[in-house]
Amino acid sequence: MGEPQAERFLALLEEIRDNQRRQIECQTEALALQKEQFDMVRKQFERTERLQTRAEELQTKSAQLVASSRGVLKFIIPVIIGLLAYLTWLIFR
Repeated sequence: MGEPQAERFLALLEEIRDNQRRQIECQTEALALQKEQFDMVRKQFERTERLQTRAEELQTKSAQLVASSRGVLKFIIPVIIGLLAYLTWLIFR
């Protein structure tokens, strides 16, 4: 191998090395971006989970309110009907 070929070979090897360094830098940047995106997704998931828990709690409270209001209506409607009957009796008496 002559000296010009050795220099070309050396330049080629240096170029390969430099390209590999650039590729590693690009991969490092891509990995950092992926980590950032993963953190964002994890935060969104945690927020969604908290919202879901809160929605379930509100739904449970709503069901309790509906159940209690039905119980109250079972008491109030007969009282109202009784009062209307009494009022009607007083009017026509």
